[in-house]
Amino acid sequence: MSLHLFLCVLFLASFVPLSTPLDSSPYLSPTILPQNYQKMLKSFKIYTYPPPETLSFDSKVESLFYSSLLHSPFITQNPEEAHLLFIPFSFHSDLSTRSAARVVGDYRTEFIYWNRTLGADHFFLSCSGVGHGSDRNVVELKKNSVQISCFPTTPGLFIPHKDVSLPPLANFHAPDHAPGSKSSSYLGYVRYNWVKESILVEQLLADPEILVESEPSDQMTYEQRLAGSKFCLFEYGPDVSGIGQAMSFGCVPVVITDRPIQDLPLMDLLAWQQIAVFVGTSGGAKEIKRVLGRVVVEGFEDMRDSAVVASKHFVWNETPQPYDAFHMVMYQLWLRRHTIRYADREWV
Repeated sequence: MSLHLFLCVLFLASFVPLSTPLDSSPYLSPTILPQNYQKMLKSFKIYTYPPPETLSFDSKVESLFYSSLLHSPFITQNPEEAHLLFIPFSFHSDLSTRSAARVVGDYRTEFIYWNRTLGADHFFLSCSGVGHGSDRNVVELKKNSVQISCFPTTPGLFIPHKDVSLPPLANFHAPDHAPGSKSSSYLGYVRYNWVKESILVEQLLADPEILVESEPSDQMTYEQRLAGSKFCLFEYGPDVSGIGQAMSFGCVPVVITDRPIQDLPLMDLLAWQQIAVFVGTSGGAKEIKRVLGRVVVEGFEDMRDSAVVASKHFVWNETPQPYDAFHMVMYQLWLRRHTIRYADREWV
């Protein structure tokens, strides 16, 4: 038995605890996911076009995904057997739509594959997302190809159900043992800069059950506070990189936002309502406290346990491991592998 297969079997043994009812699982399809994952490992193939001489990305998580992809068994040298094709180009935040159109136009001219699906079996990395444009090449790139972006994504530049967001890269130190029933020191914890709205911060500071940091804490203190809190409060925005680590310590994420979130990582995989709380700002700290109190009474332990299980999929490794962040992003791509291929024809 190969090492990779052994690790997969080992993980499957603890994939969904036998004592955990399926309705409290963090997964949308807890019985189907392990089967599909194995099918993906056996059959999924990616062809990557020849990269430019120099290739750099806006973020470390993009670079790590790209490196993991290139060294993975998913890569094939035969584009005819590939399910999806990867565009090895960095669509930087300052890249003009004209430049993006030129990139796509070059692939359309030099290779036959783009025109077979109008780009629907292609994917690319762009941390901030590609802007809109009237050029046909940009329209097809935005409408058809799968964009892999950083979470949270740029408003208006992410298309739900087509695009994929990367789990945030964090300084991830999971606890040695999975959190069990614990007596928490705090109902809620707000790390420095996790919540920025000034009035809300003042209200939370006034609540003795909520710990709000006024300055950055060191790693050890941070982890102690994660482990000692029932809920971790995040304002939806740039500072959400700690969401996976919070879950690993049994600190249920509370995402504060006034609009629907459609770019959560692993949305094809996780039942986010089972692992996180979503609440608006209109009711202030009083409403947040009321919602958290209800969760504590109605199902906190199930939510905490589901969050701990889900946290495994937020871990990025230099060498990818079964069911980690890299493999779960690949799984989402695998779900998007079915495309319509058009008959050969001349394009103008």
